[in-house]
Amino acid sequence: MLDRKMVQDIARSYECSNVKIGVIGSHSALDTCDGAVEEGFRTVAFCQKGRGRTYDRYFLAKRDPDGRVVRGVVDEPILLDRFRDVMEKRWQDWMRENSVLFVPNRALTSYASIVSVEDEFAIPLIGSRNMLRSEEREEQQSYYWLLEKAGLPFPDRVSDPDRIDSLTIVKLHHKQKKLERGFFTASSPEEYHEKARKLIASNVIDEETLRTARMERYVIGPVFNFDFFYSPLEEEYSPIELIGVDWRFETSLDGHVRLPAEQQLSLKPSQFMPEYTVCGHNSATVRESLLERVFPMAEKFVSAAKEHYDPGIIGPFCLQTCVDKDLNFYIYDVAPRTGGGTNVHMWVGHPYGNSLWRGPVSTGRRLAMEVRRAQDEERLEEIVT
Repeated sequence: MLDRKMVQDIARSYECSNVKIGVIGSHSALDTCDGAVEEGFRTVAFCQKGRGRTYDRYFLAKRDPDGRVVRGVVDEPILLDRFRDVMEKRWQDWMRENSVLFVPNRALTSYASIVSVEDEFAIPLIGSRNMLRSEEREEQQSYYWLLEKAGLPFPDRVSDPDRIDSLTIVKLHHKQKKLERGFFTASSPEEYHEKARKLIASNVIDEETLRTARMERYVIGPVFNFDFFYSPLEEEYSPIELIGVDWRFETSLDGHVRLPAEQQLSLKPSQFMPEYTVCGHNSATVRESLLERVFPMAEKFVSAAKEHYDPGIIGPFCLQTCVDKDLNFYIYDVAPRTGGGTNVHMWVGHPYGNSLWRGPVSTGRRLAMEVRRAQDEERLEEIVT
């Protein structure tokens, strides 16, 4: 892991009036750039050739003679042969010369590798560098480990396929779509083995990842992803803020559930089992009485993160939950950085963030507000790792 003091020294060397916000051009980059522009920062998006037109054409920023953005959100799209080329010395040198603060998203650690981000990427990250690895379910100190330390609820683990006695979800990576899911469900050992055999034969999963898959009792209920923000700078009010709530569209699952049962049963074998590939998000709110259960979860998570991952969580994080029939929350996934659904906040913000800050505040804008405050108070080193 890179020494935090070294990274803080780099941040201190930056020219405050020229700080730029950088991000990998994928995942939640539009929200990050939109929020940065709203707070007066210039933006840099590192894109991969063949996947860059969203950023270098359709959302390219145009500024008027006074420097105000009149269209788009990306000032400097940089096209790379591969996303992981952002780790090259020439680009790291360029970022330091141009006072770039980098916002980690899931694309950074997925495409550039978590080891490289931890040990080689000598650029100040706005967030918690040492917590990014906790997203990997295979890690000994994964987010499940942290949830257990925090005393937070998560779905019961099923240790062996032959112990499946109720609806269980099997979590593993897709064989062909490396960054997507090969999830499936089973209610008995027989169903597990039958579905696993078919999915292996269809090249959806492989035996190696199946052996290390995470199996959990399926919680039947709606899904809410809570997009929080933690400010280490806040000393007067609560440092924990709820910015928004989102939920997912998943293919081909959502297509399956829109079919009547008779049509589902008549599907061909190649169509029969749904996949769980996230393809979009929507915004949501929850009953106010339930917020009384949500905030304590965030408080416990922040406290455990401080204890086990010094300096703890910084900036955005997302607790992905499901709610059972008795209105109990279970955390089934954690993002120790900007969540994947925050683009629903862009420009309009979210009812929670807007109500708190009395204006349109998205996750991206809240992050940029924190950078601006850190600059004004000369505390930039407190929000970077």
